[in-house]
Amino acid sequence: MKIRQLLAAALAAAGIAATMVGDATAAAPAPTPGSLQRYTIDSTYVSGLSSGGFMANQLHVAYSDVFKGAGIFSAGPYDCAQNSLNTAQYACMETFMARKSPAQLEQLTRDRAAAGAVDPVANLSGDKVWLFHGTSDSTVKAVVNDDLATYYRDFGADVVYNDSSAAGHAWVSPLGPNSCSSTSSPYVNNCGGDPVRDMLTHLLGSVNPASSSALTGKLVQFDQSTYTPGGSPGAISMGNEGFAYVPQSCQNGASCKLMVTLHGCYQYVGLVGNALMEKAYLNEYADTNDMIVLYPQTTTMTGNPRGCWDWWGYKSADYAQKSGPQMTAVMNMARALGAGTVSPPAFPAPTGLTVTATTATSASLSWNSVSGAASYAVYRDGAKVDSAPVTATTYTDTGLTAGTSYGYTVAAVDMSGAVGAKTAPVTATTTTAPVCVTAGNYAHTQAGRAHQSGGYTYANGSNQNLGLWNVLTSSTIKETSPGYWVRC
Repeated sequence: MKIRQLLAAALAAAGIAATMVGDATAAAPAPTPGSLQRYTIDSTYVSGLSSGGFMANQLHVAYSDVFKGAGIFSAGPYDCAQNSLNTAQYACMETFMARKSPAQLEQLTRDRAAAGAVDPVANLSGDKVWLFHGTSDSTVKAVVNDDLATYYRDFGADVVYNDSSAAGHAWVSPLGPNSCSSTSSPYVNNCGGDPVRDMLTHLLGSVNPASSSALTGKLVQFDQSTYTPGGSPGAISMGNEGFAYVPQSCQNGASCKLMVTLHGCYQYVGLVGNALMEKAYLNEYADTNDMIVLYPQTTTMTGNPRGCWDWWGYKSADYAQKSGPQMTAVMNMARALGAGTVSPPAFPAPTGLTVTATTATSASLSWNSVSGAASYAVYRDGAKVDSAPVTATTYTDTGLTAGTSYGYTVAAVDMSGAVGAKTAPVTATTTTAPVCVTAGNYAHTQAGRAHQSGGYTYANGSNQNLGLWNVLTSSTIKETSPGYWVRC
């Protein structure tokens, strides 16, 4: 009984007091309701803390054909829990019970790969894996985290393992509101360094410095039911909304990386708000390194009071396999963003891009069709301007500033949403704003701005009635296009 009380206390610490985040500098823009769009994704990675770390490993192993690496804060090896809450608590966090050895779990993985339940284990060889466990972390014992390192190394992964930090059980970031050794909500600690940079450098090869300016991307808040088997997120302990941070460069068609980041227990949005998204220090690197960050969300349910990811089978015995409902949901989200669909540009650049007309506030374009294209993407000065697919080979861009030059490019898009090569830019210069001219109606006709008929004056082009034709009656008109005059 005493041991159970001690374990309950340890789990409560891990998971973590339900306090809300205090006022701190936000590192994420306000969420914008929307849906997940397909982008050009050249590589996909996964990261997570605690239950999110176990889930990150499960996703990496099950979908190793898609995920090229993993960054994991404080978790154990693949399917350590063996579909048992007791094993999860007493063998894979604490070590009061015996647990499967890395070699046994490696054989289990091979058997599942042979049955098609997970991807071939050969995919893991050479994958970049970054692991972290703090010396003040007593929630998941160090030897369990060591087993994860052994598991990956035995499959040939390129592992970097930081086990020397004084961190508690938490994600560690320069923006962390908690002290280094803390294990408390919202489970983001500051230990004085930048483990996030270290993680991304190992996974990606090199990274540009994190942005020190206001973020320019958007944080999309989307409906997770679209991607959940059965359409009910709550039925599998997932929240109604998930989030994705999309840098401006990715919105504009750049080839980008995707990082799937999974929170820990008691760290879901419904409890701690945007704490992880604001303090993880991922969005700052995303802005400068063409990286989308997907933040799926859990919630609580019977058997999962702390809102953990399923790494012991509270919802499905298939929790660590491709058929696991949470696994399927997260992969559906990743694929919706473009994960696993990398290919060379689907189409060549359209030919014949031409500016066909301009006004003070618009520019019209035309180009030649590309065989097989489902639609076209139009870019103004590098930013995508069409909000809906352009299926014609013409486009008019509106809302422009008079007397201003703009650069336009166009690319063909295939049925899957893959964007082809862009055209060379063409320049469109809007006309200056029409000037209002006030004069007598007789003077307007003498100047060629109007004509008279039956004693009345009519504006040329529009034929608007300007009043009596004489020197005493005046009107104010402007020329909106050559020879076309309207009242001001």
